[in-house]
Amino acid sequence: MLISLAVVLSYAERFIPLDIIIPLPGIKLGFANIVTMFALFFLGIPSAVTVTVLRCVLASLLFGGMSSLLYSLSGAFLALAVMILLKLGYNRIFSLLGISMGGAAAHNTGQIIMASLMMKNTAIFSYLPFLLLAGLGTGLLTAIITVNLFRIIEKTNSVKLS
Repeated sequence: MLISLAVVLSYAERFIPLDIIIPLPGIKLGFANIVTMFALFFLGIPSAVTVTVLRCVLASLLFGGMSSLLYSLSGAFLALAVMILLKLGYNRIFSLLGISMGGAAAHNTGQIIMASLMMKNTAIFSYLPFLLLAGLGTGLLTAIITVNLFRIIEKTNSVKLS
């Protein structure tokens, strides 16, 4: 169910005209990251990895192609790795907002690294500061949604974040 939700969110955000607000190519809201964070905090690392991999593969098969898969996986894996590391400091150092924003920045970084490898050119790294700024904003928006979702889940199910 989580994988399906992540794929649907990935598809749905394609219809949000974000380029009107942020005129940079490749910017996405990253709503599927909400599902990844849910899996990470409520189900554990193996489930988060499974959701991440299958979401990337299915979304690329349905809406993209091989290069889309490479960009998606590189960004998603680096984002997940950073979120796992930041989660170690959860409630002591990092909040859900920090973890989400760190994941968004890592996602953009992973995609730029993949683009540099695919194009065999490092000039693409000049685009990274702009992506990082946009990623911090979209990561904050995703985090706000996630925090509210987690509060609802904890309240209705008497479950605490792990």
